[in-house]
Amino acid sequence: MNENDFVAEQFEAHRTHLRAVAYRMLGSVTEADDAVQESWLRLSRSDASEVENLGGWLTTVTARVCLDMLRSRKARREEQLGPHVPEPIVDPIDGTVPEHEALVADSVGLALLVVLETLDPAERLAFVLHDIFGVPFAEIAPIVDRSPEATRQLASRARRRVRGAPEPDADIAAQEEVVDAFLAAAREGDFEALLRVLDPGVVLRADTGALAAVASREVRGADAVARQARGFTGMLDVWPALVNGAAGFVATRDGELFSVGGFTVRGGKILEINILADPERLSRLDLTILN
Repeated sequence: MNENDFVAEQFEAHRTHLRAVAYRMLGSVTEADDAVQESWLRLSRSDASEVENLGGWLTTVTARVCLDMLRSRKARREEQLGPHVPEPIVDPIDGTVPEHEALVADSVGLALLVVLETLDPAERLAFVLHDIFGVPFAEIAPIVDRSPEATRQLASRARRRVRGAPEPDADIAAQEEVVDAFLAAAREGDFEALLRVLDPGVVLRADTGALAAVASREVRGADAVARQARGFTGMLDVWPALVNGAAGFVATRDGELFSVGGFTVRGGKILEINILADPERLSRLDLTILN
C-alpha cells in the first residue's frame, strides 16, 4: 500500500464521524457530504505524516468548512420568508438503515435541528463540537477565533436555547399511533379528532422554499393547526416513514414527491410538526430505501 492509499484508507475510517458532525452543523445531508469532501481535498493537499491525531485534525477541518458554509448561507436565506426546516433523514417505518444510524444518533430530531438553525454559526459550532462530540473548548476556540472562556460562553448560550427543543417519546409504535390518528383526522376533515391528538401549544412549520407560490408559514396553537390540517391529505398519497428517527410521513402527488413531514410526539400529543415542501431541496433527498 502506497502513502496515498494509506491516507485514503485512514480518511474513510473517519468519514462516518465527519458526516455526523457536519450534519449537526448544517442540517443538510447534501451539504454535509460537500463539507466532508472538502475536508478530504484539504487532507490530500497536506502532509498527513505531520498530523499526530488525524481524527482530531479532520474534525477541526470539517468544523471550519461548516462554519464558513453557515456564514455564507445567511445571504441566501434572506430571500425566504417564514420558517426554514432542515433536510430530514428519511428511513423505512420498520427501522433506520445502517448508513443513517450515526446521522440520527443522540436524538437528532427535526425539532432539535430547527432550534440549531436559530443559533449564531459560532454558537452552533461550539455546542455541536463540545456538547455532542465532547471536543474540549481549548480545541474549539481557535476555530471560532475566541478564547476558551469565550467559547464556553458560546456553548452555554446555545445550550439554553436548545433546552427548549422538545424531546419525543421513546416508543416509536406509540408515536406512529398518534401520527396515524392525526393523518386520518386530517384526511376526513375531523376537527375534533385533530384537537384530541394536538398539544394546546403545538407548532406547525411548513417550508415551501424561497420561490414557491405558497409561502412558508409557521402556525401555533391547536385550533389554528387543526384548521390548517383539515383536508391536507386530500390530494396526496401519504406513506408512513421514520423522519430523523421519529414517526413521520412522505407524501406524493401524481407519483412525484410532494413533502416530507416529521412529528414530535410526547405523552400521546403532537408538540411539533415540521414539513419540508421545498421542491429544490426535496429533489436532493435519496428515498430509494423506501421502495
